[in-house]
Amino acid sequence: MRYRLQAYLFVFIAFMLGCNEYIIVGVLPDIATEYQMSLAPLGLLVTVFAIIYALCTPLVTAFTGRFKRHQVLLLLTSIFLLGNTWTALATDFTSLLLSRILTASVSGAIISLVLVMANYIAPREKRASLVSWVFAGFSLASIIGIPLGTLISTTFSWHDSFWMISGITVLALALLFWLVPRDTPQHKSKLKHQFTLLKEPQIILGVLFVICVCAADYTIYTYIRPLFTNEMGFDNTWLNWLLFGMGIFFIIGNKFGGYLAENGGLLRLRSVYITMTCLSFFLGPLLGLKWPAACIIALLCVTFASYGSSTQLLFLDIAEKNYPQSLDLASSLNSIFANIGISLGSLTAAQTVQYASLDKVGYVSGIYGLLATALVFYLSQHQKNKA
Repeated sequence: MRYRLQAYLFVFIAFMLGCNEYIIVGVLPDIATEYQMSLAPLGLLVTVFAIIYALCTPLVTAFTGRFKRHQVLLLLTSIFLLGNTWTALATDFTSLLLSRILTASVSGAIISLVLVMANYIAPREKRASLVSWVFAGFSLASIIGIPLGTLISTTFSWHDSFWMISGITVLALALLFWLVPRDTPQHKSKLKHQFTLLKEPQIILGVLFVICVCAADYTIYTYIRPLFTNEMGFDNTWLNWLLFGMGIFFIIGNKFGGYLAENGGLLRLRSVYITMTCLSFFLGPLLGLKWPAACIIALLCVTFASYGSSTQLLFLDIAEKNYPQSLDLASSLNSIFANIGISLGSLTAAQTVQYASLDKVGYVSGIYGLLATALVFYLSQHQKNKA
């Protein structure tokens, strides 16, 4: 019974983090209106968040490895609450940017600790399933959090969307005090020894693959609201339903990814990312046909979300066998390099919108898809040869 409650809590924390990270995409137009700025520079809020997330996560994770995980998790979640509340109170762009930097600095370490704890509390045969559900927590944020946050933003204010997340975080903290595991085994080591994991060829290939998938994702996702309204021609009454639908398909992708992780893993991912690449290239010419374009976005959501369980278990398995001192860092690799990919994708999207046009983002996403496909072929072959 306690395992179930802990599993639900871990999914809830992922949902909380996902709301904070993703809601900004849904409220960018409202922030632009309040601050009297164009969308292109505001896209840097997504880029900077992802860069800080990627830079701070390995440092915070490695530095706090000497302390009890449950204590660190409670401290970092409290800092997250402070940063998100600051965002809700932000009255200018500088304040908003600084608050996002504070929140980003701890978000990756929080999900890393959750994934390590999930790895220990779950029976081995249920690890892939629990990991996929934790990742699905981020998709639940897309289904419930983003549409709700966008609705609150358009009805009241974008500030109120972040007040909603602060309320969720207070509840998460209370549940953590009650349910967080306090006895997960730890291997204490010097900071530099924890980074030896990064010399492993499969790790390098894996993180490059994650970067390319997430860059493909966020090249499109950063400007998803104007894509739906300006390019596809949907009116605002459809917007929340479309965002809700995207979240559903992200969850399908997470669970599909969990199934693939248990049944072939990386070998099965090859066809998924061939499909993702083709869909990205098809998106551009079909943007004028609203429903075919919406169907392509839905299928892309499935492919974008399918990598997580396979790469997470790959990183954890390599760390458990060869680098036990790096287990916490291994658990954070998906989050770290996903956010490097997100920053790359959002920056590319901003440049594409500024120097070309919004309807070209699908083609740029397809280029990242080609790289991701080549890497997953190489990675799966490397794993096959090693086996």
